Amino acid sequence: MQVRLSSWIQVLVAAVMCAPFAPAQSQALQATAPQTTVPQFEDIAQKAGLTVPHISSADKKYIVESMSGGVGLIDCDNDGKLDIITVNGSTVQRYRAGGDLMITLYHQDTDPKNTDPKNKDSKDTDIKFTDITKSAGLTRKGWGMGVAVADYDNDGLQDIYVTGYGGNALYHNLGNCKFEDVTDKAGVGAGGFSTGAAWADYDRDGKVDLFVSRYVHVDIDNLPQFGNDPRFCRFKGVLVQCGPWGMPGESDLLFHNKGDGTFEEVSKKAGVDDPHRYYGLGATWGDYDNDGWPDLYVANDAGPNFLYHNKHDGTFEDVGLLSGVALSGDGLQQGSMGVDWGDYLHEGRLSMIVTNFVEQGSTLYRNLGDDSFADVSVRAKIMKPTYPFVSWGTAFFDMDNDGWLDLFVANGHVYPQVDTIPGGTPYRQPMLLFRNHRDGTFDDVSSAFANMPPESRRGAAFGDINNDGNVDIVVLNVGEPPSLLLNRNDSANHRVLFKLVGTKSNKAAIGARVTVKAGTLVQFNEVRGGASYLSQNDLRLHFGLGANDKMGEVSIRWPNGEAEVLRDVPADFIYTVVEGAGIQQKVALPALPRNGVNE
Repeated sequence: MQVRLSSWIQVLVAAVMCAPFAPAQSQALQATAPQTTVPQFEDIAQKAGLTVPHISSADKKYIVESMSGGVGLIDCDNDGKLDIITVNGSTVQRYRAGGDLMITLYHQDTDPKNTDPKNKDSKDTDIKFTDITKSAGLTRKGWGMGVAVADYDNDGLQDIYVTGYGGNALYHNLGNCKFEDVTDKAGVGAGGFSTGAAWADYDRDGKVDLFVSRYVHVDIDNLPQFGNDPRFCRFKGVLVQCGPWGMPGESDLLFHNKGDGTFEEVSKKAGVDDPHRYYGLGATWGDYDNDGWPDLYVANDAGPNFLYHNKHDGTFEDVGLLSGVALSGDGLQQGSMGVDWGDYLHEGRLSMIVTNFVEQGSTLYRNLGDDSFADVSVRAKIMKPTYPFVSWGTAFFDMDNDGWLDLFVANGHVYPQVDTIPGGTPYRQPMLLFRNHRDGTFDDVSSAFANMPPESRRGAAFGDINNDGNVDIVVLNVGEPPSLLLNRNDSANHRVLFKLVGTKSNKAAIGARVTVKAGTLVQFNEVRGGASYLSQNDLRLHFGLGANDKMGEVSIRWPNGEAEVLRDVPADFIYTVVEGAGIQQKVALPALPRNGVNE
């Protein structure tokens, strides 16, 4: 359902949306089209040991049964290998009986000495994960929705926050992938129907704070009758779950880190509490205006999205409508789900991708650099491919290491009943992959997933699972085990990863910005605790470098605003950089394939 705003707001938004498409000096307009082949992706989840199915009812009679779940990447024992978190979900019956473990934690047992990334067969057999959930102490039961990772107490160990219906969980990392449930002590249990979670040091005091978006108010003992209200419980004439339309929403929360293991809820004081109680889902922080302070974007389902500008005094101002990222280009509210920031045009500014409900298409908001954004979804050629689907997890990521950000979108309907509609969009849907064409447009190269069956998917997390310099994808499949999409990129493009360690800034360096200059290529990204749809990406930053075998300059702006510069840094390493001390460790990435095509 879409609700039109007043005509004057539509005119205002339309004026912003019709801004010029690209500046004359854009790197994108001066670049040639991509030359490398599109990487193939293979789902190795089952062989790698990712076998625990997400829990969900078959018929999804209630909205709480269709919105879970996120996935996350974490290095829980600092061994340099990514471990995987999947959110488990639940059902009404199971929740009433006590609920389910909120997450599953898989530890990566891969022995790097036995892994040869040039041998595709050994690559599969050597990547191994073990379910360590119970031995890790992750035993809180409930109804999991999303996950975000940070080091909230600056002890050098990554901690886990889980959102859920009826209560959230904060797990403090004790080391060696052992966790303590400190939810009640920390005061971040929240309650209600929590969905998105995002960490950032919004006041730059050296401690990460936590934003939590919340969705609709659901009374588990007084659920709306399936298909009862013809206005809010039917889809194209078919009886479906009720909501979110017609249901009361819930406020959002902001927990300020007090530095003693506890948090203070300050959303109203900070101006991010959402007094209108829109239906909050995906949330992520990013410095869209390049002022050195993290701003917050919140995707609302069937309502205007929020862009909270950081006012540097502990408060925020919602500039979503004025900047053009609250609505579609024609002034419509959308059913927004997943979010990610990325400088896909190499303009030095963060643009935003938002995934939406069926027959709305995903929205690409290009940052124009004057505190305004333009909806360029149609021009960028992502509207038509995404229009038939319900879209969720998403990210800008460089799939082939050519230095240009590509785009992934996970899809899946919320109503299983749509399969009874002749010629309609099915419940299980394909994944989409878009290649950056370097001119402001994207090519649909979803054939890279041609061998993978459609599913109803939700969260997606992005990171280099096997430390080969390629970004892999973990995807949650509703009611099924997750997918681990291993990136088979065989190009000869160079690449690099940076693990940042704060000293004066927060230890995980969440909010830090790295800018890489390699040849004529200039790109940047920021460390984020929470993005996509209720998910957590690798906290290490990955950059593709094309033909450049070194970086002339790597500049790091730490979360506290201080900066340092590294010069003449060789490519093809994983670097650990400590604030104020420079590179402290480097691990070589595997040799590039000889038969690859270099950019």
